[in-house]
Amino acid sequence: MLEIRFHGRGGQGTVVATILMSKAFFRAGYHVQSFPFFGVERRGAPVEAYLRLDRQKILLRTNVYSPDHVVVLDKTLLSGIDVTRGLKPGGSVLINSPAAPTGAGSFSGFRLAWVDASRIALNNRIGSRTHPIVNTSMMGAVARVLGMPSLEDVVASIREELPGDAERNVTAAREAYEAVHFAETVKPAA
Repeated sequence: MLEIRFHGRGGQGTVVATILMSKAFFRAGYHVQSFPFFGVERRGAPVEAYLRLDRQKILLRTNVYSPDHVVVLDKTLLSGIDVTRGLKPGGSVLINSPAAPTGAGSFSGFRLAWVDASRIALNNRIGSRTHPIVNTSMMGAVARVLGMPSLEDVVASIREELPGDAERNVTAAREAYEAVHFAETVKPAA
């Protein structure tokens, strides 16, 4: 079983990203679960959402406490939340950021990747200048970092669920897939 925890802020499309990713993984032949965890339900408040997938039926019905991977849709969350909480050794952390986060040493023992999903969303007119909606950009980046599902499964789920704005979102997912940066793997301190 693979478990992924998404961190974002209300209004960025964090929950929608997990729902659409679950549909993409379902298209790829996985059993999936997608569900949110809300604190204060308002725009800008921290939000967590979870995605669980397996080739076999999933019977587990809990939050994700020890994810295999973490996706961060808003880099400002790094200063207030331990996004690596419970992350399995060797897991990946994907961050929406124009550059490698400062203090990258705090990601020691994990695979670190980043993509400027905000810029990609803005360039594709997704959301507004002050509130870009980065979910579909991050979906493309997740597919690249994990090596699954295929980008075509991601595109198909976007087209199916967002028919009115599909092409801008598809373009954003494709651009983010190509724009992911990877840090050199850092070994944990002995």
